[in-house]
Amino acid sequence: MLKVSGEALEGKQGFGIDPKVLQTIANEVAAAAAEGVEVAVVVGGGNFFRGVDRWDGLDRASADYVGMLATVMNAICLQSALERLGVETRVQTAIKMQEVAEPYIRRRAMRHLERGRVVIFGAGTGNPFFTTDTAAALRAAEIGADAFLKATKARWARCGNLVDGVYDCDPVKHPEAKLHRRLSFSDAQGLRVMDETAVTLCKENNIPVVVFNLTKPGNILGALLGATDIGTHIDALDGCSGPGTASQQPEDAAGTAAQQAAEEAGLGPLAAALHRSPKAHLNPEFVETDESDA
Repeated sequence: MLKVSGEALEGKQGFGIDPKVLQTIANEVAAAAAEGVEVAVVVGGGNFFRGVDRWDGLDRASADYVGMLATVMNAICLQSALERLGVETRVQTAIKMQEVAEPYIRRRAMRHLERGRVVIFGAGTGNPFFTTDTAAALRAAEIGADAFLKATKARWARCGNLVDGVYDCDPVKHPEAKLHRRLSFSDAQGLRVMDETAVTLCKENNIPVVVFNLTKPGNILGALLGATDIGTHIDALDGCSGPGTASQQPEDAAGTAAQQAAEEAGLGPLAAALHRSPKAHLNPEFVETDESDA
């Protein structure tokens, strides 16, 4: 599950969509899909409208619905960019608008992914008061995603370096800030990496999270392929004592086996998840076999 913030799409324009940024994202998603990765995407809408930025007289629920429509605009634009590269793509929305997108149907989305199509989820959860981070975490849990990749807009620290993940303090204000390479979910909640509902969903469903800078060339593709040296990795480990350190908690047998195999190959917990069978979460007894599904 790749979560792309709406603000990232605006590039340096400050509003709307920067075609170069959009095409860069599409290129890397297409490259990952070509490698056999099943890619689902949730796009934010902050480049057009954010519910929290409403004005007096516009209630929060209405503002959030407007924000949901903004995410659909971004989803359709990303779909167009991907299809221009020859990647079959479907947009599914939590609010029905059948003239431009499919309604969100979990099993259909999973079927599209099985067939190698990229699926973009729009309109958040379809309900106000929930962020698109929460929508992405929810969809990730529903489709059995192996990882949640949170791609964020680049910020410049005072020391002149790009902000590439989660730091122990705000690197924009504090040039001495240190980048965390690994965190537990508990630590992530304390650092406000994303809203608590999203973190809790990932924690309860054992979905590792990677927070990274999407503007650095190759980061999206690398993250989708399970690279361990990109951004900050957040998983179910407890006892993280600082940047790049953590102690491990016991896992189930399958998870432990995957972790051991990954360690032997020099990979981290996210790569271990991606090395599991992508169909492992599917019960063949309940998978649709209708070949006419478009």
